[in-house]
Amino acid sequence: MTSASNVPFFPPIKTRTHEVCGAGAYMFAFALAARCGGPVLWIREGWDKHQINPVGFAGFVNPSEVMVCITQTQLDTLAIAEESLRSKAVSLVVMALNKPIGLTEGRRLQLAAQAGESTGLAIIPDGMGSNAAQTRWRCSPIFDADQRAEDSTLQSWELIKNKSGTLGAWHVLWDAASHRIVMVSPSGK
Repeated sequence: MTSASNVPFFPPIKTRTHEVCGAGAYMFAFALAARCGGPVLWIREGWDKHQINPVGFAGFVNPSEVMVCITQTQLDTLAIAEESLRSKAVSLVVMALNKPIGLTEGRRLQLAAQAGESTGLAIIPDGMGSNAAQTRWRCSPIFDADQRAEDSTLQSWELIKNKSGTLGAWHVLWDAASHRIVMVSPSGK
């Protein structure tokens, strides 16, 4: 690790709904959960076999703080996400979406997050997204043969949509000691 600092625009603005795509989306979601603190609601449809494992995310957030909700349809997912964001009972609502949502649904999520003073995060397929999202991130793991064994997986986080600032890309690691994401310089050739 050559330098460490905070990643610009992370964590994303509280009281808004954001999107993330890519193979590193789950790491992004758990790093955000660690920064938000408090209870997290993770919503996915029953057909989606991507399950989260408490052993895998325990280094980010206490598994007792994560509630998993399994729905039958994306409409159910959006309804539960909206009510949960508005409720003030959770700090973060993560929803796994597989179909695009309209501007109306996206705007309802934004209003619910604002009313409940919570954060929403939609995990979406690459190339999909809502115009209502405050930010959209693309996250991918990076193989680095020189990476130290004690480091977590090196990631590339790219901010591909940002309603309140510029775009950018950063190499990041999860620093378990400080319980934060840190920006690192790319490996030299």
